[in-house]
Amino acid sequence: MDRITVYMTRGLLEGLLTLAEERTPEAFEAALGVTPAAAFARSLPLADQQPVFTHFYLPDAGASVSAVFGFDLGTSPGQTEGRFVAHPDGELAVRVTDDLHAVVIVAVPPWTQQSVAAFDRSGDPLGVEIVEAEPPDDVLLG
Repeated sequence: MDRITVYMTRGLLEGLLTLAEERTPEAFEAALGVTPAAAFARSLPLADQQPVFTHFYLPDAGASVSAVFGFDLGTSPGQTEGRFVAHPDGELAVRVTDDLHAVVIVAVPPWTQQSVAAFDRSGDPLGVEIVEAEPPDDVLLG
């Protein structure tokens, strides 16, 4: 059986790795959202409906606004397609304590592309391909 591949933009990966490094030695995680390949301004060599991870939601995003105005700006895990998890101790694997999604992208020090792997919720490895394209400007407005 062929291994499933997940796609993510280089900008998303670099941003997540920067946040993970800045928060070391604490763990860091974020919910991940996708954009269909057809929505990119530049044609991608992917099927039109192929999901590409393009953006993330911080777990505490919107908490202040929610407390003051009653609006919930956070995004529940059930509304996103993946999860990024940083393991500062260097374990490049899905843990029982990680929030699980259909796709879990795990990163470890030294916080480079080579120290990132993707897994399904069972912990089986998935392929990771980096997309060299910018997502549409309105990706978060949809």
